[in-house]
Amino acid sequence: MGIVRKPRKKYSGPSHPWEGERIEEERGLTKEYGLKNKKEIWKLNSKLSAIKKQAKRLVADTSDQGKKEEELLIKRLISLGILTEGATLDDILEISVRQLLARRLQSMILTQGIARTSKQARQMIAHGHITVNNNKTNIPSYLVKTSDDLAYAPASPFTDKEHPELVIVKKEDSKKVDVVEVPLKEKPKETPAETEAPKPEAKEETKTEEKPETKEVKE
Repeated sequence: MGIVRKPRKKYSGPSHPWEGERIEEERGLTKEYGLKNKKEIWKLNSKLSAIKKQAKRLVADTSDQGKKEEELLIKRLISLGILTEGATLDDILEISVRQLLARRLQSMILTQGIARTSKQARQMIAHGHITVNNNKTNIPSYLVKTSDDLAYAPASPFTDKEHPELVIVKKEDSKKVDVVEVPLKEKPKETPAETEAPKPEAKEETKTEEKPETKEVKE
């Protein structure tokens, strides 16, 4: 039988489990970036602390090897889109975990408009609908480089432009028709006199012509 190996833990959790301010911050980040759990934040925090620890060590290292490591570290962070050209070790110490969260594959798909929501982006990645440089990947936490090309997988149904889940703004706008509301003609208000029941018309009295009385004449 082979040796049973237990994988080493690649992150460290918070030093104290009950901190109200940290819990609220992590809850907001989980909701904002569509994370599965807080463990994903702890992993990026551990990675960020390792980067800052290396930067602090290189500040005091003036050897050729130290300068070489400094150039490679800064070049790596520039390729990830976290730093810009001309950055120094002091800029590395100012990096926040939000900058790393924004470079995750799940976040970049949402930023580029490939997915509509963070949850949909995670589902696309998990089901193999996304490729990075023409290579299918199912890792939402992959840190995207500035040179990476994100696209739908060739066999994905999302390549069909008529797919109902696609974000097609132009097509939706073209279907919209401007509806002009025509104001309804208001009925003239009835006066109190008109609302009363009409009175029956009085019949005209017909006057009969009186014939003149004729007197009989006796012969």
